[in-house]
Formats: sequence, C-alpha cells, structure tokens
Amino acid sequence: MKVAVFPGSFDPLTLGHLDLIKRGSALFDQLAVAVMTNESKNPLFTFEERVAQIKEAVSGLDNVSVITTEGLTVDLMNRIGADYLMRGLRNTTDFQYERDIAAMNNFLDDQCETVFFLAKPEYQHLSSSLLKEVTSAGGDISAYLPANINEALKKRLMEREMLRVKKDNEKAR
Repeated sequence: MKVAVFPGSFDPLTLGHLDLIKRGSALFDQLAVAVMTNESKNPLFTFEERVAQIKEAVSGLDNVSVITTEGLTVDLMNRIGADYLMRGLRNTTDFQYERDIAAMNNFLDDQCETVFFLAKPEYQHLSSSLLKEVTSAGGDISAYLPANINEALKKRLMEREMLRVKKDNEKAR
C-alpha cells in the first residue's frame, strides 16, 4: 500500500492545494493532509478551523484524511506508516527550498521519499499569503478558493476589520 503525507499550514487551503490533493489521491492508496504550524507565519485560522475547512473541501475523496501534527514530518510519517512525502512546486524558488527540505528529511530518515508535483499553470502564481493580502485589500479571489473557505476567509477578514475599527474608535475617545 502506498501511503503519502502532504504537509502544510494551509492557511487557507487554495484550489492549487486542492488540485495537488486530488492528484495525490489518484496516485497513492492513502493520502494524509497534515495541517502543521509554520513558525514564520501568523495563522488566520486555528488548527481546528483549518482541519474542518479542509475536511469539507476533500469530502468526496475517500482515501484522503486530514490530521494535525507538530514536530518533524519524518516522525509523523513513521507514526502513520507513510512511505512518501508529497510536495507541490510552483517555481524554481519553491524547488530550491523544497530540495533542501527533502535532503534534510532524507538525512533524518533515509526511507523518506519526497515526491514533487508541479503546480498546474493556472495555480503557479498562488500562495495563501498572497490571497489573504488581496482579500484584505478588497480584491475578489473567489476563483482561487473552495467556496467554503472563500466564505470563511471573507468573514474572518471582516471580523478583523471590525475589531480594528473598534480599537481605533476607542483610541479616539
């Protein structure tokens, strides 16, 4: 049985991520989408929110599970019996970064095999950070997000804006 892990912060999950999940689902017998912490990012959604959003987005893919974890990806792979680490590549910058991560993972566990998927051209420019930035500036990025996540993102950014306005009003008093 071919088991793979697709780790990421997925804050939020984009259609680019979802495309990779669908393609991985077709290639592997089991695919675990691992929602992880990225220490260099300040998450917009909690672990629980991201897990619920992703579960809804992948609900039709019977061989895909959604999990949360902290720590080393290779340790997660050993815990769940995964043979492959799945990663997406949008461009050469991604490749250089992911190549180094793959080498370190292989150093930590020589059984860790990283499989790279090239992003489809229509998703190569996407990043969760870019989509959050465009949305917070009022742009419509609904073409790049699953519907449930698009609505959650709009709601969260509206909540943040209302909180900011409230704080500004309190300071003005």
